[in-house]
Amino acid sequence: MLGRAYRGRVWPFVLARRWWGGHLLVALCCVVFVRLGYWQWGRAHSPTGGWQNLGYALQWPLFALVLTWAWARFLWLECHRVPEAGSPDLQTARSDRPETLRPPGPAHPPIREDDPDDELAAYNAYLAQLAEQDRR
Repeated sequence: MLGRAYRGRVWPFVLARRWWGGHLLVALCCVVFVRLGYWQWGRAHSPTGGWQNLGYALQWPLFALVLTWAWARFLWLECHRVPEAGSPDLQTARSDRPETLRPPGPAHPPIREDDPDDELAAYNAYLAQLAEQDRR
């Protein structure tokens, strides 16, 4: 096992300083959620506890799992997002990403309508007439 390099995909941007607050918040919330589940477990087994406490004892760790999944999903989406056209990251993103990670463009260009819609033209003329009457 020693000497083997990790061959999985690594997200180096996850370790950037801008994400530290989110990592810390998620870790803190998960610790609090698990602690609340442990507290509810104790309450469920006490003489005054009941089924509701047992349900909460099982729910709180589930909340921690869902939060962890949501944070990982958010980071995955950040890793795979497409920069906007005016963004300076667009050129670096195009050079950094391999072709397989780029989202495909539109399959077909939009179809230009050759013949105008007569009903739509009549409706637009009617709306223009109403707008003209409101201005008077």
